[in-house]
Amino acid sequence: MTQDGPKIPNGKTPPGGQEFLPPVEFSSIVLLLYFPALVQLGLVDDPATGGRQTNLELAKRNIDLLDLLRDRTKGNLEPEEQTFIDGALDQLKLAYLEKADILKM
Repeated sequence: MTQDGPKIPNGKTPPGGQEFLPPVEFSSIVLLLYFPALVQLGLVDDPATGGRQTNLELAKRNIDLLDLLRDRTKGNLEPEEQTFIDGALDQLKLAYLEKADILKM
C-alpha cells in the first residue's frame, strides 16, 4: 500500500489536489452508517440531491446495523471507540424517536 495520492493515467495528481481519504480506524466504520442515518432522518442535506428527505425505515436499518456492530464488538473496543459508538447511537435513537413521533420533546 502506498501513501501517494490518487493518480490519473498520465501520473499527475487529479485536479483540485489530493482526494480526501478518512483514516482507517473504527470511527470510519461507524461513520459509514451514522451519516446516512442522519440523511435518512432528514437532519442533514443529502449530498446527492442537496435536499432533505426523511426515510424512517432506512434510518432504522442503519441504526440497527450500528447496534449490531456495537453488540458484536463488545469488550473489544478501546474506551474512546466505545464512547464514540455509544454517543452516535444515542443521538440517532433520540432523533428517530422524535421523527417517528414516539417521543415528544
